[in-house]
Amino acid sequence: MQTTDTTRKDVESGRLGFRLTLPAQILVLFISVFPLLMQLYISLTDWSPLDGVPWWMAWESWNTFANYTDLAVDTRFWDTMGRTLLVMAVCVPAEFLLGFILALLFMDDFRGKRLFYSILLMPMMVVPAVAGYMFFMLFQSGGPVNDIISSLIGQPFSLAWLSSPQWALIAVMIADIWQWTPLMFLILLAGLAGVPDDQLKAATLLGASWPQKFRTIILPKMKTIIIIALAIRVIENFKIFDTLYIMTGGGPGVATETISVYIYKVTQNDLIWGYVAAIALAILIVLSVLANFAIARMNRARNAGSAA
Repeated sequence: MQTTDTTRKDVESGRLGFRLTLPAQILVLFISVFPLLMQLYISLTDWSPLDGVPWWMAWESWNTFANYTDLAVDTRFWDTMGRTLLVMAVCVPAEFLLGFILALLFMDDFRGKRLFYSILLMPMMVVPAVAGYMFFMLFQSGGPVNDIISSLIGQPFSLAWLSSPQWALIAVMIADIWQWTPLMFLILLAGLAGVPDDQLKAATLLGASWPQKFRTIILPKMKTIIIIALAIRVIENFKIFDTLYIMTGGGPGVATETISVYIYKVTQNDLIWGYVAAIALAILIVLSVLANFAIARMNRARNAGSAA
């Protein structure tokens, strides 16, 4: 009898909880699912705002999967994807290594630590568009970067960084590394704060060297944090736009055009919104796969840490 009453109470509690959370569930459904379905619908058409019909009438220009087949053979799209992956492959490891080194240096107390901490975090606080303008000025032919190089080599040096197809992307990468290394530093420093200090002291007493302590204590405890930091920067770097667009606009030509800049140009200049919707869905699938991979690795690292 008591079991029956408990079961009835659990059922009533579940119904009450469902009714109380129903408005929030409907809101979340509207915010996330509706735009996704609308985007999928538009991606199956040739609809454009120039057609003179509202988006819900896009079925009049239905093309089934033509946008996706066009996407598969769009060389400009694949070039921008390759360029985006190149930026990611350079920037994310550089930001991670620099951030990790700085975080390790900040594990111990030293004079002026708070001041240096504030200085290191300043680039992250700058609006990306402002950072883009800063580096746009720095990398001008008569800008400070060329002046510094001239002073170092002892002779005049003038390079049109942002007008060179070979060097413009490097300038963009430097700007991205400058701005987002502090984020890596902040995340990894928070992870290092969770490493048990007593284990490090015990290892020191037992004669362990710093590389041994790093390999056997710090790195295993940091696996989950490292995966989170890398996942955040991979996804955000994939969407790089503000800084790059201010610095080069995707040029010269299309030398620095990443996927976000390509989508912007096709949306604003060409107004091929059905094709843009197909590109956006393809990118959503790629980022979802990356996120799921990161979550799986993170769970595996957490389970391994719990077993240890």
